[in-house]
Amino acid sequence: MTFTTRFAPSPTGPLHLGHAYSALLAQDMAAMAGGKFLLRIEDIDISRSRSEWEQQIYDDLRWLGLSWPEPVLRQSERLPRYRAALDQLTAIGLTYPCRCNRRDIEAAAGAPQEGVPQFGPDGRIYSGTCRSRPMTDAGPNDVIRLNMGKALAATPLRSFIETGKTYEGQHPLDPDQLRQAVGDIILVRRGMGSAYHLSVVVDDADQAISHVVRGEDLFEATQIHVLLQALLGLPTPTYHHHHLIRDDQGKRLAKRDDARAIAKYRAEGVTPQDIRAMVGLGHASPAPSSG
Repeated sequence: MTFTTRFAPSPTGPLHLGHAYSALLAQDMAAMAGGKFLLRIEDIDISRSRSEWEQQIYDDLRWLGLSWPEPVLRQSERLPRYRAALDQLTAIGLTYPCRCNRRDIEAAAGAPQEGVPQFGPDGRIYSGTCRSRPMTDAGPNDVIRLNMGKALAATPLRSFIETGKTYEGQHPLDPDQLRQAVGDIILVRRGMGSAYHLSVVVDDADQAISHVVRGEDLFEATQIHVLLQALLGLPTPTYHHHHLIRDDQGKRLAKRDDARAIAKYRAEGVTPQDIRAMVGLGHASPAPSSG
């Protein structure tokens, strides 16, 4: 299998130094292995995605010296593929519609219990209020959730290999952790046709991604992705979760941190090599294959 990495930004704001680090690292790793680097646009949230931000992603990445095969995969064009994956999970009885809003979920959670997590990698852990509803009852304002208990019983659990420094090693999935600290994740959000966890798993498989390179903030979500891969019969890539680029106060960068936006550095005359130095990367590796 060809060593293949990807960078998958959402066009909802400007790229910052953290994005630059992740994209450059993914390209460098592919180049060192004689592999491929791909770009993917995660734009299923049409209410927040903007064409001008997508264009700026292309401009910023090319300025940094990155290149990728065309055409670029755009999630907004792949909704039937995500629906097919959802139907596959529904056919074995693992999904249900949920009408609860954020306030309902908070109310159902009740008072925090000592030692019981309130939040997981998919947000507030869902109490299961709608778990008994059949998919035939699904309406346009419902989200679709995965019944975690049934999912864990439906497939042998896998492990995944992590090569990032903080979590390096082999990680078997822990069913108790998935039940208690993750819960019934959302597979399809209202008005979006999919949600992050389902889409990223399907896309990584369809693009034959061998090594997923992304920030440490997504490490806890990996257990969800590996479970979905097992349920859908998809391969599990190797994962590399890198450290996050932080501001002067130690907070991770977000898209609202315009002061660290790549476009702002470009306008100020900073060079791509300066950016590499800022994020702790050395000289550029030869560009990986784009074929």
